[in-house]
Amino acid sequence: MNNYYSPSDQGYMQGGQQPQSLDAKVSAVMKLVYVKMFLALLVSAAAAWGVPTLFPNLANTLATNSWVYWGLAIAELALVFFISARMNKLSPGTSTALFLLFALVNGITLSVIFMAFSYASIFKTFLITAAVFGAMSVYGFFTSRDLTRIGSFLVMALIGLIICCVINIFWANSTFDLIISGIGVLLFIGLTAWDTQQIKRMAAMNMGIANGSLATWGALSLYLDFINLFIYLLRFFGNRD
Repeated sequence: MNNYYSPSDQGYMQGGQQPQSLDAKVSAVMKLVYVKMFLALLVSAAAAWGVPTLFPNLANTLATNSWVYWGLAIAELALVFFISARMNKLSPGTSTALFLLFALVNGITLSVIFMAFSYASIFKTFLITAAVFGAMSVYGFFTSRDLTRIGSFLVMALIGLIICCVINIFWANSTFDLIISGIGVLLFIGLTAWDTQQIKRMAAMNMGIANGSLATWGALSLYLDFINLFIYLLRFFGNRD
């Protein structure tokens, strides 16, 4: 099956069928992006809820042993970098499997929030996150405005945010943490729109990447936007038990 687009065609050939229009190709990739992202969120949610419910000892270890928690965090980063770096070399099945593995590991690390916040506030924050994320992703897909310049600024701001988070790990200033959270919310709102536009553009270009692998990379990008937006919003809307 040929899942690649050639600019010399009016569309792309798939399974020996008639060429598919560019709009249809972009639509197909974006649908696959959201399906994979939704599946990853389900995996993460199940793991985050299941660890403290079914494996309380593991949850306590994550909450009390920083080495275990940071070990899982490093494993997550390694998976993200590996999937992103080898996007054009991994088969769609392998990239999807690695993405879901990442979602599982991330869900395990997120399980600590069920020990810190009430279930009701977590659910409320999830709904707020879904509404904000959905609105910004729709905007990123349909807007005719070029978000490239905004994206460059957002990437630099993200680096600054990471540095601030590291500083506050040692400083542990609650006011600074609140400021970081507010900036984080605004940052990932913007990144959601930018990433959506970037994925749409890549789907329309001849990148030499199978649609399934491109969709996995796109789903990973939007998944990270959603999770980070959720975490920062939880600091405002979450009620501690």
